[in-house]
Amino acid sequence: MRKRESTMKFLMRERVFGIGDDHWITTEHGDKAFLVDGKALRIRETFELKDHHTGEIVAVIKKKMIAVRDTMMVERDGERIATVKKKLITVFRDKYLAELGDAVGGGEIEVHGNFTDHEFTLEQDGRRIAQVSKKWFSVRDTYAIDVADGEDVPLLLSIAVCVDHLHAEEHPHEV
Repeated sequence: MRKRESTMKFLMRERVFGIGDDHWITTEHGDKAFLVDGKALRIRETFELKDHHTGEIVAVIKKKMIAVRDTMMVERDGERIATVKKKLITVFRDKYLAELGDAVGGGEIEVHGNFTDHEFTLEQDGRRIAQVSKKWFSVRDTYAIDVADGEDVPLLLSIAVCVDHLHAEEHPHEV
């Protein structure tokens, strides 16, 4: 019998990105976990992910201003830890790729699934490290992010936010 992998589940509102938009990412039990703090006075879209307990900024999400294709960056302590963009060549469905910086071990996280319905998976080296789904939670405009134990929660939450935003920009009619 295969041992069930332990996970942490977080709830996030759809379409996080709005000028000056602040909201909470909660645990599945409704406890505040992270504040997404939208910075209204910045030239480009910028969001800080703050730990609820310490107030510490655990990730900064920025949209790259000039790029061949839409790209978002995740930074921690001023260092880029991930660059998220749509894969150029995909068969049948959209796929996104998060290229990780050396500060988080390098490599890539592939994101694939049904982005319109918020049903997608984050995989690293063929192993599922997070699952995004609306099926788990019935509140309108909210989806769950199930993160495997031992994973970098702020990084994975930030990547999910980036994918949601990039997909919404590319497919505004599906919003």
